[in-house]
Amino acid sequence: MAGHDAGSHHQFTGIAKYFNSYTITGRRNCVLATYATIAAIALFFKLKPKKQPAVTEK
Repeated sequence: MAGHDAGSHHQFTGIAKYFNSYTITGRRNCVLATYATIAAIALFFKLKPKKQPAVTEK
């Protein structure tokens, strides 16, 4: 039913070796990549320079 299938051994190649849903390490890497992406987007918007108001002549 539910749970880990101990009878089969998966041979992953390429990016699937590091990001998969079958192993604990693969799941962890997916979570860490998601957190890193969210943190990078937050830092980008936090550190982005503010727009200067347009200088208008009086």
